[in-house]
Amino acid sequence: MSRPTRAPGRLARYGFGTAEGDGGARAADLLGPEGLRLWRPVEQEPVDEAAAELLAALSRAADPDLALRQLHRIVEAESRTTDASAGSRATEGSAESPLLTDLHNDPGLRRRLIAVLGASAALGDHLVAHPEHYQALWTAPDGLAPTAEGRLEPTDGGNPVAALRTAYRLALLRIAAADLTGGRGLEQTMAALSALADATLSAAYEIAVAELAEGTERPRLAVVAMGKCGGGELNYVSDVDVIFVAAEDADLSAATLVATRLIYICGLVAWPVDAALRPEGSRGPLVRTLASHLAYYRRWARTWEFQALLKARPAAGDLPLAQEWIDQLAPLVWRAAERPEAVEDVRAMRRRIIDHIPPKELEREIKRGPGGLRDIEFAVQLLQLVHGRGDETLRAPGTIPALRALVAGGYVGRADGEALLRGYRFLRSVEHRLQLQGLRRTHTVPAEPGALRWLAAALGFTAAPGRSAVESFRAEWVTHATEVRRLHAKLLYRPLLESVARVPADGLRLTPEAARTRLEILGFADPAGALRHLQALTGGVSRTAAIQRTLLPVLLSEFADAPEPDRGLLNYRKVSDKLGSTPWYLRLLRDGGPVARRLARVLALSRYVADLLARDPEALRLLAEENELAPRPPEVLREGFLAAAARHTDPVEATSAVRALRRRELVRVACADVLCRAGALAPSPTRPDGANRSAAGLSDITEVGTALADVTDATLAAALRAAQASQRAPEGLRFAVIGMGRLGGYESNYLSDADVLFVYDPPPGTSESAASAAAHAVAEELRRLLGVPAPDPPLGVDADLRPEGRQGPLVRSLAAYAQYYARWSRVWEAQALLRARFVCGDADLGAEFEAMIEPVRYPAEGLTREQVVEIRRIKARVETERLPRGADPATHTKLGRGGLADVEWAVQLVQLRHAGAIPELRGTRTLDALAAAERAGLIDPADAAEMAAGWALAAQVRNALMLVRGRAGDQLPRHGVELAGVARLLGRDDPGEFLDEYLRTGRRSRAAAERVLDA
Repeated sequence: MSRPTRAPGRLARYGFGTAEGDGGARAADLLGPEGLRLWRPVEQEPVDEAAAELLAALSRAADPDLALRQLHRIVEAESRTTDASAGSRATEGSAESPLLTDLHNDPGLRRRLIAVLGASAALGDHLVAHPEHYQALWTAPDGLAPTAEGRLEPTDGGNPVAALRTAYRLALLRIAAADLTGGRGLEQTMAALSALADATLSAAYEIAVAELAEGTERPRLAVVAMGKCGGGELNYVSDVDVIFVAAEDADLSAATLVATRLIYICGLVAWPVDAALRPEGSRGPLVRTLASHLAYYRRWARTWEFQALLKARPAAGDLPLAQEWIDQLAPLVWRAAERPEAVEDVRAMRRRIIDHIPPKELEREIKRGPGGLRDIEFAVQLLQLVHGRGDETLRAPGTIPALRALVAGGYVGRADGEALLRGYRFLRSVEHRLQLQGLRRTHTVPAEPGALRWLAAALGFTAAPGRSAVESFRAEWVTHATEVRRLHAKLLYRPLLESVARVPADGLRLTPEAARTRLEILGFADPAGALRHLQALTGGVSRTAAIQRTLLPVLLSEFADAPEPDRGLLNYRKVSDKLGSTPWYLRLLRDGGPVARRLARVLALSRYVADLLARDPEALRLLAEENELAPRPPEVLREGFLAAAARHTDPVEATSAVRALRRRELVRVACADVLCRAGALAPSPTRPDGANRSAAGLSDITEVGTALADVTDATLAAALRAAQASQRAPEGLRFAVIGMGRLGGYESNYLSDADVLFVYDPPPGTSESAASAAAHAVAEELRRLLGVPAPDPPLGVDADLRPEGRQGPLVRSLAAYAQYYARWSRVWEAQALLRARFVCGDADLGAEFEAMIEPVRYPAEGLTREQVVEIRRIKARVETERLPRGADPATHTKLGRGGLADVEWAVQLVQLRHAGAIPELRGTRTLDALAAAERAGLIDPADAAEMAAGWALAAQVRNALMLVRGRAGDQLPRHGVELAGVARLLGRDDPGEFLDEYLRTGRRSRAAAERVLDA
């Protein structure tokens, strides 16, 4: 074989030039006669056997180019140091670099140093600044590698802080070398880094004490390690979490000085010290006495604070005092799960598992991203809190020991525990390599190809036939993250199922009492009842039971996030009891993507949807298709409802078919409404034109109102057709239904009646009395058909807004309406007509009615002063008389302060005064009219924004109350599960914060509406 003609080409075989992209040209310069003198450029080969060994070592580095550059820089720095040979074991009189000589003579040093230089630019920079520090990696005379257990070796130097920094870097260098060359496993590396943190804290503590003013008595101050350091699982670059504890009040002053100085010294030497886990966080005193700590934790601490105490460990200072602090708090820690607020705290912690990570980084986050380290740590710590009360073997501070104890105790299956251990070790190894590279805090896998190649090599991945090292790394990462994500829910819920399933379990021995305890902390108010449901769903060895055992861990996770987990599980059992024997039901839940989690969410959060599904379980098929969760266009609804009615000659059967379709559409809209703020579960329907774009969702309250109004319109149209077919009416009799109120304004809610007017026009030659009687019969039949008792939600037809109200005739002719409005109507009736629109029946008659009322609702001259005063008077009376006794006006969505009525009366007053002259104000929708008034300069933009926000939030809350309760209601409670359910439906995490938001929005809306009404 002929020898290559260019040195760079030959050097590329050693792996040089990959990062540089120059085929090894830069490496040739660094290795040649002008550089390290290890390479003969003419012969294209190493200068000798020692050089060949060093080149081979460089080729095995994670980044050969980086390792070579760093080595060259260190040798250059060494040559500039006058005493470079002092302490070296190079032979006397050698002209070579002492470092290169040592690398030849000490294979262990060669392996350790090159591994560090190829994996850590930061440690390489340190060695360039201190070239003699490579000697810390010498092989001991007995042939052993240097100890890497986190001990600080004494160093020379007058400045104790500088000496501590040097000692810290040398210890870190030894730990990194052992880690990179296989001398230490992950657990040993984490333990060594934690021990190094302890030693550094102790040294900084002594420096700080020595700096106290002369005569100051040494305080009794304990430094308690928390977080990863406390758990003995510290990584290379992390804040070190601590809590400072003083023995007595007399120690506080000096102890605070020592603690403050310790934090400063450690920041200069190694890493930031974070004391934010202390009582009251950064707002509380830096140092508290033992008694003060105990008082705080007994009275004020939240569940997450006790969770943090799981990792508490004495680290520095007065170690007996630290242990006393831990021992006295231990009973409180293991009773934390019994506290009343524990369930909500746990839910909040679960929702915070994925923090606010930039979307572009979410999938590259190994700590907080889906399937990341925090998923594992949270699940393990929660299980410790729940079961550690009665099982002291679980009280281990570290994640790995705790997970092993959970497996040994039967709280986690063996296979699941091993899978999580593998995932944890892999993710922590990735985290270590990422942080070691630049000694900076990071948890994000790089996207740049060169950085990915380095990371894969640093982790030991190599190319294989058909797959690069990077592809191998990605494949393993995806495998672990997917498994962790899957097991996160299973870890919490699978043992519950095994405890009641009566089938062989994978080493699980969860007792009934332990199962009830776990359900209780997860929010179930009746753990025994929940276990009975689980027994009914999963008991036995049938295929159905096996599928339920697969599904329920995910479903229970969704139920536990809801304010009433018991209701979600009960509703699921009801649906399963009805559909469990059908072949498609469980298959759809198992194989239908997000269907199971969507079903769990709607069953747990909405009694309204649960009741509808109990009547029509097959409607849950809607959850499987994105486009099935989009409201149907009005023309499609009308055609479908009319066709269903036409298939039956009996009017009751026809209307029953129509009502069944209405129920299905209500399920569709309600499910989409419940899911629209559910993150990944939210439906993403495509547009009818087939374009790959999302259709309008239901997160906008106006979309919900329009969808529900369209369903009501179609129902009335089909029921009217059936009513007309069953009644004998004079030929040519025209009949129309006019929508009023919320139906007319496209602002319907889930339990709205249909406010209507009935209008007819007699055919020529027919007496008025005959036509009136026939029209009255049609209207009465329409109301009867829609009011027949049935399992479907009723649709009340309310005609009370007609002239003269309930005392007036149910039906009037067009001429009679015209006569009444011309002679007798009051200003409030004109106000009611602002929402009037044709719904169904004779379209021409509907248009004539709308034309007839135009001058009534949009008076050309506006309103007189007396009429404006009358509207204000009526509003005040309605607010006083119609608000239910005992109702809270601040949280009543309809009649309360800043709610629906406030905004609607203000907008309608503007319409009555100005729509005669400004056609843009003529519309039946509140928010459209409000926007038009703003554009016309009739309402200040700031007031318009406040009113729009108040109206929209009140309407959203009103709908959410109906979804949560399953019945009508206008009062937002100030506490309890219904408030929590409303907040959750509307995408808020904290019910208290949501209530504050509602009150604040209502106050601003009320003030704006009053300014408009008084203008």
